Amino acid sequence: MDISLILTALFFCVLFLIALWGMHKTKTLNDFFLGGETLGPWILAISYGTAYFSAVVFIGFAGQFGWLRSFDALWIGVFNALCGAVLAWLVLGKQTRKMTRRLGAMTMPEFFSARYNTNGMKVVSALIIFLFLLPYSASVFAGLTYLFHNVFGLEMWIVLTVITFVTGEYIICGGYKAVARIDFLQGAIMFVGAILMVIFVVHYFGGFQEAISKSAKFYQERLAEGSANPGNPLGVKTIPGLIFWSVVFMTSFAPWALPQMVHKFYALKDEKQIVRGAIVCFAFSLVIGCSAYFVGALSHQLPSEIIDKAVVSGKVDTNALVPLIFLQALPKPLLALILLLVLSASMSTLSGLVLVASSAVSIDLYKGYYAPNRSDKHYLRIMRTLSLLFIVLSYVITLCNPSWIVPLMSLSWGAVAGSFLSPYLFGLFWRRTTKLGAYAGMWSGLIIVNGIYWGLYFKCGSGVAKAYTPVAASIAMVVPFFIVPIVSLMTKPVAPETVSLAFGDNENE
Repeated sequence: MDISLILTALFFCVLFLIALWGMHKTKTLNDFFLGGETLGPWILAISYGTAYFSAVVFIGFAGQFGWLRSFDALWIGVFNALCGAVLAWLVLGKQTRKMTRRLGAMTMPEFFSARYNTNGMKVVSALIIFLFLLPYSASVFAGLTYLFHNVFGLEMWIVLTVITFVTGEYIICGGYKAVARIDFLQGAIMFVGAILMVIFVVHYFGGFQEAISKSAKFYQERLAEGSANPGNPLGVKTIPGLIFWSVVFMTSFAPWALPQMVHKFYALKDEKQIVRGAIVCFAFSLVIGCSAYFVGALSHQLPSEIIDKAVVSGKVDTNALVPLIFLQALPKPLLALILLLVLSASMSTLSGLVLVASSAVSIDLYKGYYAPNRSDKHYLRIMRTLSLLFIVLSYVITLCNPSWIVPLMSLSWGAVAGSFLSPYLFGLFWRRTTKLGAYAGMWSGLIIVNGIYWGLYFKCGSGVAKAYTPVAASIAMVVPFFIVPIVSLMTKPVAPETVSLAFGDNENE
């Protein structure tokens, strides 16, 4: 039997045992969603990093931007580590933890509701989370199916079914107590695997200097071929700088407002450990992100007959390039570890998505409106049921069209971050932010990203809409920062007692 399959099976067994431990330890809704708020900086920093990077990065983004922009793609990894990881921890960590505990908020919709003293915002934000994290979850599943399909030749639906079952089992049984420990294990696999991946791939291509110089040379040649002969499938048509730098911005700052990322700050045991967590998260993110994009940039050094295997309908399917590099450059034992690396990255991301999406309905809508006075065990059962529903829906979406990996992620990040980023940041740091200002920011971000995407889709076709999705997402994240303060200064302030509670005015009295 293939060693990759053996190690994957052993890995799944370990996840199953941790899930059983988590199920034994999970007694309350707080245990299931926040791990009892007793987790330290190392576990949460690694959990943040593993939720940040998934198969979408390793298969979708690394393959696409490594092929289209060569080593420029490394800027994505660098900015992700600087802005999406360490800066997010230093700017948001302490204030988020303190304010959510003062307001008694377990979720982002609860934070919006308590901070702006409006239940309507809880409903709107909960629906945005559930609806728009579904396609993101599907994009993660799709990235995994691409990898296993290209490496093992397995049918995509078989791979998808197995991964769905395993992911669902450890999330639904163990909750965040199990998820955080599994994330730590997966993070260790990702960190070691990423370093070994680069070492062996570079060795296969003739050494560090040789690999860089040849890949850069081949990229320039294919760029010239693409300009001279647009019909050549191996010729490169580089993407505009606007799209590329929009990807850098989107992937670096969207995590500041994605519920599955911010959720880590809610669960911190001690806010004094935030600096340590930021350092750990930075180191982890820098290694993982830059490793992925570096390997993707080496795709131009693959022989033409190998790249031909990725050609579909006269175009290079960039989602297949990184798996092809793995197959060519890695020995079987290391290939098994790299498969676990990508699997770990994706499953940890999926676990974060499932938890926050199911909480949006179970905690924010069901508990908040429909059944506010039930037992904690009842809410725990509801959340587990909704976690299962979310996983099943993601499975169905993935089966419909697994090729839209990057656009699905971009649209999801744009919709959620565009809606939440400005109301969240202004709510944390500016007392004068009003309910209507927050609503204006939320709706403007959601309308902008969908308006641009669907406008391009119906006017120019799906290809243009897919290409410019990161631009739409970035615009949706920026514009509300002008709208929120303008509307807030023109509308009625939030009740003084709510603002005083949020900012802890009476804590030292």
